[in-house]
Amino acid sequence: MTPESPDAARRRRFARATQQAWDVVVIGGGATGLGIALDAQTRGYAALVVDARDFAHGTSSRSTKLLHGGVRYLAQGNLTLVRAALHERALARRNAPHLSNDLGFVIPAYRWWQRPYYAAGMKAYDLLAGSLNLAPSRSLSAEATRAALPHLRSEGLIGGVRYCDGQFDDARMAVALARSIEDHGGLALNYARVVGLPRDGERIAGVDVVDAESGAACRIAARCVVNATGVFADGVRRLSQPQAKPLLAPSRGIHLVFDRRFLPAADALMVPQTADGRVLFALPWCGHLLAGTTDTAIDAIAEEPQPAAAEIDFVLSTLARYLDPAPRAQDILASFAGLRPLVGRGDGATAQLSREHAIEIDAHGLLTVVGGKWTTYRRMAENIVDRLLPQLGPRRPACATRELPLHGYATSEAPWWLRGYGADLAAVLALPGAAIRLCPAQPALPYVEAQVRHAVRAEQARHVDDVLARRLRLLHLDRAAALAAWPRVAALMAEELGRDKTWIAAECAAASAPPAAR
Repeated sequence: MTPESPDAARRRRFARATQQAWDVVVIGGGATGLGIALDAQTRGYAALVVDARDFAHGTSSRSTKLLHGGVRYLAQGNLTLVRAALHERALARRNAPHLSNDLGFVIPAYRWWQRPYYAAGMKAYDLLAGSLNLAPSRSLSAEATRAALPHLRSEGLIGGVRYCDGQFDDARMAVALARSIEDHGGLALNYARVVGLPRDGERIAGVDVVDAESGAACRIAARCVVNATGVFADGVRRLSQPQAKPLLAPSRGIHLVFDRRFLPAADALMVPQTADGRVLFALPWCGHLLAGTTDTAIDAIAEEPQPAAAEIDFVLSTLARYLDPAPRAQDILASFAGLRPLVGRGDGATAQLSREHAIEIDAHGLLTVVGGKWTTYRRMAENIVDRLLPQLGPRRPACATRELPLHGYATSEAPWWLRGYGADLAAVLALPGAAIRLCPAQPALPYVEAQVRHAVRAEQARHVDDVLARRLRLLHLDRAAALAAWPRVAALMAEELGRDKTWIAAECAAASAPPAAR
C-alpha cells in the first residue's frame, strides 16, 4: 500500500475536523492546549486542537527546558505550587523517559552563610518532593564544587550545594503530545487560524477556522471551546466579547546558547539571585550550553519576540561573575526569546507575578486559561477538563493522563540528537538519508537527512522553520549552521511535499528575512 502523502493527510484532517461534531475544541497548540486536548480525548470525549502556527511555535518551544518545582517559588514561600510541580515533574519523567532526564544543579557559595542557607532550602525541596524525589541534595566542599563545575570562578569560593531536577525537550514534547492525541483518536491541526466563534443563541457552538496554507475557511462544531493561546489569549477572548478587559501582564525571557567549552560539566550552574530577582541557569543542552533567563515586562506582543541588547548584556554580565573564561557576545551561537502569559497586572516587576494558572468562563461559554508552566501542564489540563464536565454531560470519567505514556515511550538510551524519537527511532533510521548529515562541517551537530523526512511524513512539519526550530532544534542551537543547512532542508521537504522550485525559493527567502518577519 502506498503511504499517504503529507498533503493528503492534511486534507483528511481538515475534512474530519469539519465533518465531526466535537466535544472539545482547544485553540492553541502549546503545552496547555495540547495537554487539555489529550486529557479530554483520553476520558472519552472527542477532542480537536488547532493552532494558527506550528505546534509550540511560541513560548512552549522557548523555555529553559526544565521540569522543576521552582526554586524561586520556594524562596517566595509558595509551597503549594512547588509541591504540585515536583509531583508533576515525577509524572513527566515517568510518562516520557525518551524526552526527559535527571539533571544535577550546583549552587556555588561565596559567603559563609550561603552554603547552610542553600542547603536548608534544598532539603526543604527534597521533603516537598517526598517519595518522588529524584535524588537527595547535598553540600559540597570548595574542591567538590570546582570539580563539578569546571571553569567556575574560584576566588572566594566556599563550597556549594548540589540538588537534582528534571530536564526535557520542550518542542519535541509538544510533538509527542500532538501525536498522542491522534494515537487516542483525537485530532491535532497546525496552521489553522481561528477567526471567529459562532454561536447557537448566546452560547459559543464552535470555531471558524482558516487554513493558513490554502486560505480555505471552514466551520467546526463543538460543545465546548477552550482558549489556551498563551500570550494571545486576550485577543481570542475579544472574539467572544470585544470589550473584554486584559487578563495578562506578559513578560519576555531570553536564552543564549554557547559552545560547551565554557562549562564542560554534566551538572548545571544555578545562580540563585540575579539583579532582577530571578534565578539564572547555565545548563548542558543538546551538546551545547544554554543560559537564561531574564524577566522583562512588555507592552507589545510579537509573534517572533527577539532578545533585547540589554537582556543579552544582563545574561553575559551575570555569567561573567561566575565563569572564567566567560562567554562574550561574539561567542553566542544562537538566542531565542519567549513571552510568558503571567496572570494579573503588576508594577513592572513581573518576577513577582504568579505562574499559577487562572481560568475564566465568559458569558458565552468560552473557557480561557492563562498562566502556568510546562512542568504543570498535565495538572492544569486535568483541572480544566474537570471544569468542562458540567457542559459535557452527566458522565464524569476520571482523568487518565497521570499514568499515560506519551507517543514514542521508550526507556532505551540513544544519542541526544536521536533520543527524542523513542520507539519511533527505528522507523526514522529506515528512511532515506539516515547516513547523510545535514551539517557535515559541524561535528557538534550530527543531524541526518532522514530526520527531515520523518518530520514531514509523521510530525506535520510544513515549513523549514518547523523542522529547524522545533523538530531538530538546530535553529536554537547554532543559527549560522541552521541557515547554512536551510537550502538542503528546503529541497528535502519539497521532495516529500511535492513542491516546486518556487516553493523552495520562498522558503529560502524566509531564511534571509528578519526573524520577526518569518
